[in-house]
Amino acid sequence: MKAVVLDRYGSNDGVRAGEVPTPPVRDDDVLVQIRAASVNPLDLKIREGKLKPILPYRLPIVLGNDLAGVVVRVGPAVRRFQPGDEIYARPHQDRIGAFAEFIAVNEEDVALMPRELTMEEAASVPLVGLTGWQALTEKSNLQAGQKVLIHSGSGGVGTFAIQLAKHLGATVATTTSTANAEWVGRLGADIVIDYKKDDFAEILQDYDLVLDTLGGETLERSLRVLKPGGKVISIAGPPDPGFAKEAGLNWLVQQVMRLLSFRIRRAAKRRKVTYSFLFMKSSGEQLRQLASIIDAGAIRPVVDKVFPFESTKAALAYVEQGRAKGKVVVKIG
Repeated sequence: MKAVVLDRYGSNDGVRAGEVPTPPVRDDDVLVQIRAASVNPLDLKIREGKLKPILPYRLPIVLGNDLAGVVVRVGPAVRRFQPGDEIYARPHQDRIGAFAEFIAVNEEDVALMPRELTMEEAASVPLVGLTGWQALTEKSNLQAGQKVLIHSGSGGVGTFAIQLAKHLGATVATTTSTANAEWVGRLGADIVIDYKKDDFAEILQDYDLVLDTLGGETLERSLRVLKPGGKVISIAGPPDPGFAKEAGLNWLVQQVMRLLSFRIRRAAKRRKVTYSFLFMKSSGEQLRQLASIIDAGAIRPVVDKVFPFESTKAALAYVEQGRAKGKVVVKIG
C-alpha cells in the first residue's frame, strides 16, 4: 500500500512517500481503508525526534495520528464493527500510521464517525477532540459556571476546546492574534485577548482552569490568572512525574521529568494551584460521546485546508508554519 514514511529524525527531508505492506489484522482489530487523515503538531514532534523518551519508535515508521475511513475487514474477536462501517479513530500511540491507504486499529480505539460530518471533517476530530475532552472533563471536571482560559484559540485544539467548554457551560477566555479575534469570538469565546496588544495575565483573574497549548513563558504567566485551588493543564509544558508514572516510563526517565517540571510545579505550589501535563490517550468510548455532541450541533470541526495525499509533505510544512486556523487534513483515495 502507499504510505508516508519517516526514515530518519529531523526535517521533512527524512520523510518520503513509499510502498509498505498492508498491516496485519489482530483478533481484536479492524482494518480500515483510510479516506482522510489530519496533520497535527504531534506529527512534527515525532518527525523531529523530540518525543523519543516517551515514544521510542524504531524507524522507519508510517506517520499520522488520527483518521476517518471505512472498515473493510474485522478480526474474529471484534463485536462492535463490521465491514462498511464509517469510522474515525486515534490509534494507540504504539500503532500510528494514518498517512497510508490502510491501517489496523484495535476496536477499543474506534468509533462510528459523526453522521453530520464529511470524512475530512471527521478526520480532523480525534486527536484534538480527545485532548479537549480529557483536559476539560477527565483531568479538571470543568463545571457549568466555572471560568477557563484556553490559549491559542484559533489552533486545532483551541477551536475544538472553546466549543466543548461552552457546551459544558463554562465562561471561556482565549488568546489569539488580531486577525483571528472576531473569528474565535464566533466560535463561542466570551473574552478574546489579542496577545499582540494585551497581556492576558493583567486582564484575567480568579480562573478555575487554564488549558495551555504553548508552554514556556505563556505557561508560567498563566499561573497568575488562577484562583487558589485552580489548575493549569498543559500539552506543551514539561512532562511531570504523574504523567511519567502513568505512562510506565522507567525510573531514570521519571526522575528526568521530575527535574524538568520542578520549576513550574514549585511556582504553582507557591500560588496554591496545580500543574499537570497531558498526553492524550486513545479512547473509542470518548469518541462515541464526542460524536453525539457533534451530531447534536454543539460542536463543528474547523478545517483550514485539505491537501491531496501526494502532498502530505507540503501539509506537514504548512502546519509547521503555525498559521493554520483549525485543522489541516490530507485526503486519501
